[in-house]
Amino acid sequence: MAFKERVFSGVQPTGNLHLGNYLGAITKFVALQDTYDCIYCVVDLHAITVWQDPPDLKRTTREVTAAFIASGIDPKKQIIFNQSQVAEHAELAWVFNCVARLGWLNRMTQFKEKAGKDRENVSVGLYAYPNLMAADILVYRATHVPVGEDQKQHLELSRDIAQKFNVDFATSITSNGYGEVFFPLPEPIIQGPATRVMSLRDGSKKMSKSEPSDYSRINLTDDADTIAQKIRKAKTDPEALPSEEEGLKPRPEAENLVGIYAALQGTDKASVLREFGGSQFSVFKSALVDLSVAKLGPIGSEMKKLVQDPVYIDSILADGSARASVIAGETMKAVKDIVGFVRR
Repeated sequence: MAFKERVFSGVQPTGNLHLGNYLGAITKFVALQDTYDCIYCVVDLHAITVWQDPPDLKRTTREVTAAFIASGIDPKKQIIFNQSQVAEHAELAWVFNCVARLGWLNRMTQFKEKAGKDRENVSVGLYAYPNLMAADILVYRATHVPVGEDQKQHLELSRDIAQKFNVDFATSITSNGYGEVFFPLPEPIIQGPATRVMSLRDGSKKMSKSEPSDYSRINLTDDADTIAQKIRKAKTDPEALPSEEEGLKPRPEAENLVGIYAALQGTDKASVLREFGGSQFSVFKSALVDLSVAKLGPIGSEMKKLVQDPVYIDSILADGSARASVIAGETMKAVKDIVGFVRR
């Protein structure tokens, strides 16, 4: 069965959006809207798998929405909304709780990393998070999902759940007139350099808002002077930049900065090294400062302006949620028919 090509992706509203979020996700969202119908979600239901201060959750939900718009996503052409306004996400997640197998969830490495040693004390939501993620994607019958390396396992689970649903309910799917299969098996989209941006203080660690030092990351709302200071203080080594990519492998901090430059410039690491190979880091960092300020400065300024108008942001979310609900509602009507629920 041929499915309409559609992209779904979500960002958690957990505050302090940084360069890693921008290069790893948001820039990809902007590019994808030129070739796909896109649904972009602020996944506030996922956020509460760990405690969130309620006023902060509202603020950061609006902040992520502002980042989408400031980065170039057109809310009139694409759908931007927050997850909790579309009840079908949670409704389909329960169906998937009954389709997914316990052994599948036990293999999820991200849960093990987040739960740590005290697994008995974490929320059930954190454990069942991947089933909700599958529902997020499949409630729109999305065919493509932009993902980072750390989310590929969750997308594989979404494919497993879709496949099992299609097999378990094959007869019902056909008899209810929904074709031979109901859910697509969503494909990953992994694009471009620097999809995994590392800490400016430690090239072996992913850039994160939870890192104690603010100098480990560039926040999207940082001003030009702060961006420049953080890049100039970024950890490097005493050697000049290599001329070939192979020379970056034993040098994680150098590889990270070259990857950031490549992603901001819309090129690849090899091209950056052809330009800067043999240069000292002082020269390269100066160029990286200029590029970063030129690319990120306008986004930060627009974000600050947008978040000062929560009524406008909320109107975008309300409109997007209404449009998303139309698609999700049709999917859930069909799922209820297929599963055997009596519906009005």
